[in-house]
Amino acid sequence: MKEFELEPGEHVVLETRKHWFLFLTELLPYSIIALTPFALPKLLVLAPPLVPYATFFDYHTPFSRAALGVWLLVAWTSAWGAFTRYFLNAWILTNERIVNIKQRRYFSRGVSSLFLSRVQDVTTDVTGVLPSLLGLGDIKVQTASEDVEFVMRGIPRPEQMRDLILKYVPEEPQNTGV
Repeated sequence: MKEFELEPGEHVVLETRKHWFLFLTELLPYSIIALTPFALPKLLVLAPPLVPYATFFDYHTPFSRAALGVWLLVAWTSAWGAFTRYFLNAWILTNERIVNIKQRRYFSRGVSSLFLSRVQDVTTDVTGVLPSLLGLGDIKVQTASEDVEFVMRGIPRPEQMRDLILKYVPEEPQNTGV
């Protein structure tokens, strides 16, 4: 990724994204939306008062096929947007800083970085049975500045990432000349 330039002597240690399970949970609603036109006629037959409405889902006419195509196109486009956000959002740890690349919309991206020399505390938060089993959680990086937190949500193996961050945090505070 060329979203930021590495400083001389700086190298990428790790690049990571949200946990794959969170990506699948973002895709689930779009899958349900895409399957609804196929499942609804079969479900309507199970409720006798709603049987006459099942004929609305007969995809043999050109209009109904066009409507189904538009429905599926919207579902696919929305799912593709979720994939784009997943793929383009990344956290990059270098030997000098943490970089957060955040894709907001298709043509809107933000890049922020935090120098490891400013890090005071790194905490992990893994809450719940499923996150514990899957190894996903949040990392909060507290800086020397007032009330500034760098939060990485839904990261895989947060304890390993925390240890890796702490490995590259300078042991001696930087002399700021004050």
